[in-house]
Amino acid sequence: MTIATALDALVPVLGERLSRSKPDLAAHSTSETHFAPIAPDAVAWPTSTDEVSAIMAVCHAHGCPVIGWGAGTSLEGHGLAVNGGLTLNFSRMDAVLEVQPENMIVRVQPGCTREALNLALRDTGLFFPVDPGANASVGGMAATRASGTTAVRYGTMRDNVAALEVVLADGRVIRTGTGARKSASGYDLTALMVGSEGTLGLMTELTLRLHGQPEAISAAVCAFADMTSAVNAVIDTIQIGLPMARIEFLDAATVRAFNAYAGEDMPLRPHLMLEFHGSAAQVASDARTFGEIASDHGALGFRWSDKPEERRALWAMRHNGYYAILQSKPGHRALVTDVCVPIARLGAAVEAAEADIAASPLSGPILGHVGDGNFHAILMVGDDPADLAEAHRLSDLMVRRALDMGGTATGEHGIGMGKLDHMRSEHGDGWDVMADIKRALDPKGLLNPGKLVPGNR
Repeated sequence: MTIATALDALVPVLGERLSRSKPDLAAHSTSETHFAPIAPDAVAWPTSTDEVSAIMAVCHAHGCPVIGWGAGTSLEGHGLAVNGGLTLNFSRMDAVLEVQPENMIVRVQPGCTREALNLALRDTGLFFPVDPGANASVGGMAATRASGTTAVRYGTMRDNVAALEVVLADGRVIRTGTGARKSASGYDLTALMVGSEGTLGLMTELTLRLHGQPEAISAAVCAFADMTSAVNAVIDTIQIGLPMARIEFLDAATVRAFNAYAGEDMPLRPHLMLEFHGSAAQVASDARTFGEIASDHGALGFRWSDKPEERRALWAMRHNGYYAILQSKPGHRALVTDVCVPIARLGAAVEAAEADIAASPLSGPILGHVGDGNFHAILMVGDDPADLAEAHRLSDLMVRRALDMGGTATGEHGIGMGKLDHMRSEHGDGWDVMADIKRALDPKGLLNPGKLVPGNR
């Protein structure tokens, strides 16, 4: 049993939708961040659940690894074929299958991107709120349990996936969950699959929860004298229960990159970017309350807007933050780390990370979704191997500190192959239980080897 024999057996099933060409392999060999390219042996573009099931049955019979691929925007090497094998690109399974406005749910295929989904929903009065920044596929977002700028109000993918259709390692097809708002029936297999990073099964259909489009939206950006003041303003805002839709933190280094990238002239100080959703009266009241809190912490240079084009420009700048930071250091790559801590420890975690980076030869702008205690450092590395080693050291420091504070190694990027070394510290024997589940569902270890669980090689 070999990878080659599996691929030969798939030719009659897939025809020209199975490729071993060098350009296609190269296109599926890279990550958004610092990982070295690792190419699969072939790439396939399935078009249906039945086809995915047939592919998995063949690969299971021949011992061929299979890696799911969405939009390729993951940050911890999730889509890299560390043991070779077959990459399944779900871009041709991108349909919005059914919208049920009365139930506030939608059924979609995994290759549908979040932007395409919301475009399809625009006349329904509903929208899908999870916004990780990149125009990711919803299958990839569910597989990595993504969140993003709106998680502080609307939750993460964990909260917004109601049901799934999943193809298991041996080709069996199961359905998890229902369209009902709740269930007390058996193990929660939907929750198990969401965040499993393609190691337990391949999602071929998702039922997602929708939310009503807000009547009014107001966005703002404001500067602070220092990082501590900005973070304390966030903590106070959360502790009084102000219902923010988004609240993002940018340090001065990130603002400098934004200014150069987008032609802005924001003061070179830490900033908060935020947004409120609701009725016109509620949004106006919430904005006033936040303004009072921020002023108490020395905020200056408020810019408020309820004009759609100005709000879109503001959040486009935030979503392009990673690329703005990359552009600020030509010839460099990034190691992007994220940690999440309890809100009360957020200020200390951010300050300590800033101090670690300041004492390092590397630059590392900090930004993040601080409304839920999640922040990122974009650690810039050149060609010198010592740079990457130093970036790993800084990232490890941030993770260990987050764990000591009762937090987690990753708030939204996932584990992939990048943070395996921290799983034992965070989960203890629970990590071995994850491996037990993996072995039960995928005893040959064919689904996304080298990721998430111990012994998955």
